[in-house]
Amino acid sequence: MDIKAYVLKKAKAAKEGARLLARASSKEKNNALLKMADALKKRKAELIKENKKDIAFAEKKGLSKAMIDRLALNEKRINEMAQGLIEVAALSDPVGEVIKMWQRPNGMVVGKMRVPIGVIGIIYESRPNVTADATSLCLKAGNAVILRGGSEAINSNKAIVKILRDVAKTAGLDENAITFIDIPEREAIMEMLKLEGIVDLIIPRGGEGLIRAVTANSRIPVLKHYKGVCHVFVDRDADLKMAEDICFNAKVQRPGTCNAMETMLVDKKVVKAFLPSMIKRFKDAKVSLKGCPETRKIDKSIAIVNEDDLYMEYLDLILNVRVVKDMDEAMEHIAKYSSAHSDAVVTENYEKAMRFLKEVDSSAVFVNASTRLNDGYQFGLGAEIGISTDKIHARGPMGLEELTCTKFIVLGDGQIRE
Repeated sequence: MDIKAYVLKKAKAAKEGARLLARASSKEKNNALLKMADALKKRKAELIKENKKDIAFAEKKGLSKAMIDRLALNEKRINEMAQGLIEVAALSDPVGEVIKMWQRPNGMVVGKMRVPIGVIGIIYESRPNVTADATSLCLKAGNAVILRGGSEAINSNKAIVKILRDVAKTAGLDENAITFIDIPEREAIMEMLKLEGIVDLIIPRGGEGLIRAVTANSRIPVLKHYKGVCHVFVDRDADLKMAEDICFNAKVQRPGTCNAMETMLVDKKVVKAFLPSMIKRFKDAKVSLKGCPETRKIDKSIAIVNEDDLYMEYLDLILNVRVVKDMDEAMEHIAKYSSAHSDAVVTENYEKAMRFLKEVDSSAVFVNASTRLNDGYQFGLGAEIGISTDKIHARGPMGLEELTCTKFIVLGDGQIRE
């Protein structure tokens, strides 16, 4: 069978799986998720054996230690995967929830109900745990999932999917609700992206290159964010100790994430009071700083920041620092350079805080809190499948509700249109 026919066959099976899964009760879905968690733990030796094949191949190809670490499965990571399934099972099921109802003058009642999206394609790289995470969220929201992981993790992903499908079948769910594209050729992705009318939504997870390639070639709606160029603005009315702690956390706590700060903006009125100690703290943490001329007056050892740097998602211990004259200039900077992911202000001025919340157009806007908090767990949504910077359907952390859509429901007693 050629690649086109193979992908089409898999997608049609997933479509039928979605139709059958939509009938499943919350109890049936939760039962399946809990059994999947148990099976992952019981079959961890099988998973580790297959993962070793991927590790050996990655080492032979000369992949970086960081990439190999992301690929690796051990007992702790398998237990964490299983715990993720358990946590999703404990979440409230959004499917079937009626979120609004109203009565019309003719007596009919109109409402909106949450329903599954249908078939969701997940295209991702590296981490095998995404296979279990994405499956659990899609399944709980009543969606079939077509998984297409990176070739570097193909043996690990196949092993995880086999376990999940085995359990789905024994738990009374259609195993085709969990479908895996198990061939490494890039052509399989291109064929998957053409399946308009069978696949309802594509969610790419990975680097900017992958996401742009998927978006450019997809005939199916894509939910994504390209990168996270995030800012923290320290206002003249900020609590400077709070500002220091927030900025340090936003850059240093985990710099390789999409919600880490890449540029720190500082009101010129607090430069002398704030920047010297902040710069020292960053330097002590091995942060490489790039600054504007005003910043370099404080410390001439700081490199010069250029225009291209201000668009950069470093994903590393590198930070741009720019002094601005006031909040207006800070917001103008954010409007120009931000990727609309996560942006924050530190201020004790209520009016300024409300202005910032209203005028900064990002998926999450913070007052007196770190951008690192833009996360499904941190927001109380439970697990998430990613963060979207799109404006249609879902924006920000995407949890269970964002993996559903709504339909209108109408209750009448014989009404007709005159």
